[in-house]
Amino acid sequence: MENISIYTIAKEAGVSPATVSRVLTGSARVSEEKRQRVQALIEKYDFRPNAMAQGLSRVETKMIGLLVSDIRNPFYSNLTVECEAAAYRRGYLLMVCNSLGDNSVEPYYLNKFYGQRVDAVIQIGGKVDELVPDPEYVDAVNRMAERIPFLTTGRLEGADCYRIGIDEEKSMALVMEYLHENGHERILLAGGHSAVRSTVDKRRIYREKLKEYGIPVREEYILEGSTYDVEDGAGMMTDFLEKGLQLPTAVIAINDFTAVGAAHVLRERNIRIPEDISVVSFDNTFITETCAPQLTSVGYDYHALGELLIETAVQAIHGPAAHGPAGDAPEEKGPADAAEFSGDAAARRRIPPRVQMIQPELVIRDSSGKNCSD
Repeated sequence: MENISIYTIAKEAGVSPATVSRVLTGSARVSEEKRQRVQALIEKYDFRPNAMAQGLSRVETKMIGLLVSDIRNPFYSNLTVECEAAAYRRGYLLMVCNSLGDNSVEPYYLNKFYGQRVDAVIQIGGKVDELVPDPEYVDAVNRMAERIPFLTTGRLEGADCYRIGIDEEKSMALVMEYLHENGHERILLAGGHSAVRSTVDKRRIYREKLKEYGIPVREEYILEGSTYDVEDGAGMMTDFLEKGLQLPTAVIAINDFTAVGAAHVLRERNIRIPEDISVVSFDNTFITETCAPQLTSVGYDYHALGELLIETAVQAIHGPAAHGPAGDAPEEKGPADAAEFSGDAAARRRIPPRVQMIQPELVIRDSSGKNCSD
């Protein structure tokens, strides 16, 4: 008879090896139907797992995988830096992978993280932001989540993950309220893609606010983007101006990169900012202060968001509902100040909330002001 292993049991039961491991350790994170199926095979083969192998499967590597959509975008680079610093302070190494805007490569990176036995995975942007989740990707995330915590800033419906999100609806509401208070009614929304949930959320609030203010929604003022970069912003603004439509009094760009491209085209056409058109954007990255004029932008506390992502990951790694019994990780020391953040054992084993939100803030600079064009 062949040697029976955890993998043999998993294959015959039609579950992952992690699920078999959970049944063996008495974890509550297994459905009753799967538990009975696995338990029947354990009894059938009188399976007794090797104690050393069980211990090895729970050794902490002190590595956290971070998958970002495009690190060339300052939103992702800012957040990556903050996450890396937060991980270091807690004694963890951050392994960063970057899909460069190509969502199709993300399953490959997930497999690489899994193969490197990272203790948790964080994904920012990409497939977790798609309006319609990819069922195969959701399945891949759920298989991973059976062994290690998975965190995201997106909203991957159907996935067993922790979500640390940005309040996109409030972000757009802040912008619309500010522009309306300053007398703007012809407001153009430039950029974003209709397949991306955050863009859809922003467009919905944009429409709702216009209706609330009694302003007709002009579909020609909603511009579909693609690449979220400077060239995308310039291309959209050029195409709009060449149509000869009535100029808006304000432009909302989907991010700072897009705003830079749009503003460049406006200046080329001798359209003054903010005297003729106000320009505002999202993300409030370092780019906002390098522009002329400096950009008004809705931003987020990147330091706080990085801290929250990493702290949530560490709590999920060590918490009671973690992947394997709490407290089995070795007492490995990290940087000298790691203890300040990790706290005592009880604090590290708190169960983090499944959903947490970061609130946005509107930072007003020189690119916007009262509507003086009418």
